[in-house]
Amino acid sequence: MGKLTLHELESHLWESANILRGSIDSSDYKNYIFGLLFLKRLNDVFVEHARAVEHEEGDDFAWHDRDEHQFFVPERARWANIQSQTQDIGNSINKAFEALEEENTSLEGVLANIDFNEKDKIPDKLLLQLVQHFSSIDLSNANLSEPDMLGRAYEYLIKQFADDAGKKGGEFYTPSKVVELIVKLIKPEEGMRVCDPTAGSGGMLIQSVDHVKSEGGDARNLSLHGQERNLNTWSILKMNLLLHGLSDHRIERGDTIRDPKLLEENGELLLYDRVIANPPFSLKNWGREEAESDEYGRFRFGIPPKNAGDYGFVQHMIATLNHEGKAGVVMPHGVLFRGGAEGKIRQGILEDDLLEAVIGLPTNLFYGTGIPASILIFNRNKTTENKNKVFILDGSKDYEEGRNQNLLRDEDIEKIVSAYDAWEDKEKYCRVVDLEEIKENDYNLNIARYIDTTEEEEQIDVNEALTELRKLENKRDEIEDKMYGYLKELGYGE
Repeated sequence: MGKLTLHELESHLWESANILRGSIDSSDYKNYIFGLLFLKRLNDVFVEHARAVEHEEGDDFAWHDRDEHQFFVPERARWANIQSQTQDIGNSINKAFEALEEENTSLEGVLANIDFNEKDKIPDKLLLQLVQHFSSIDLSNANLSEPDMLGRAYEYLIKQFADDAGKKGGEFYTPSKVVELIVKLIKPEEGMRVCDPTAGSGGMLIQSVDHVKSEGGDARNLSLHGQERNLNTWSILKMNLLLHGLSDHRIERGDTIRDPKLLEENGELLLYDRVIANPPFSLKNWGREEAESDEYGRFRFGIPPKNAGDYGFVQHMIATLNHEGKAGVVMPHGVLFRGGAEGKIRQGILEDDLLEAVIGLPTNLFYGTGIPASILIFNRNKTTENKNKVFILDGSKDYEEGRNQNLLRDEDIEKIVSAYDAWEDKEKYCRVVDLEEIKENDYNLNIARYIDTTEEEEQIDVNEALTELRKLENKRDEIEDKMYGYLKELGYGE
């Protein structure tokens, strides 16, 4: 038999979702499938390595020696043990997860929050089907046809679950083409420290790694940090990074605004070369009370209004950039022009010359909202020629229509990135705007104020049009004369 292909693996994983479909709410069953996939993968790699060592050394010490493995899988967590259960299967899986966490500190809290022992929700009969389904596939390294295949299949599964979950999908997944665009705009490099303060399932961190690889850099020299509030999403994020082979990361659990966890030993905020995020749009209960007594100095431009936390996340990101740092963040268009407290914050950011670019995106790109969004690029280290200027681009017309959502194509991404890199005006598409002009507009950044996207009416040559009209009238007269001639011959008319 040949090695497992990516397509085969994706089909197998999606079939596991079909086993649960109808029995469990679609927003819940991803946790079970991700948990079992992770458990099976750890088991198969552990068994593969233990057998190889046993064959080479003629000794079974690798089955018991924790130092021999990246993740040690104790006997009660091994797949053979779970496969042998015919009842209380959920309890056996829960115990397997507990045992894995006990043996591997890097997995602490990742698996134990998934409860397989809810028999009303997921009875033994259903679990037995799932276990048998995963038993039929070998996830050892030797059986995978590509090195990063499992990580890619996991990303595929996250996207499928986001499609399935509809509006809720936006809570843990940003469309990969939007992520690709932001990564290509902020250009992380090897040796950098990259952070996503609202990390979701980790796509932005993983694509930062992919970008470094694509540029010929060593992604092992990239430090990945993130924070995620939702416990289940945090678990999915940790598993996602580990299945991509990214074990050297720091992912904290908690609310970024209320309780930032990415801190130095002295309690100061960690600073980053690149910050990348898609925070929740205009979050109402975002943490204004905590912001008013913030001890980290994050809100020096002002406190955002109670019902829209967008500039809370923006200011957190700016505060965590080092002196050469750059950030890319997805924001709703409202942050470009809303007044009040947000207007004052926007003015402060612009006067400090921190905003480098505003990239307008097409409507309906994101799960759960059809509103147009934009990418804001902040830069603490603008080049001399870019100082006191903001690059504004209207990319709203370039996309492919999808069944449920619109999609950015490769050519749309390339067009935006090329224009941003060139930093030149392009009629009806992008402009380099002086801060003075923005100031004259009361610091309003509404894209339509700076880029005229109206279609020009076709100019009409009046003389040419009259000549054409006379020709048509003459032709009509000729046809009428001919018609009256025929009527006369037939005895009609005088």
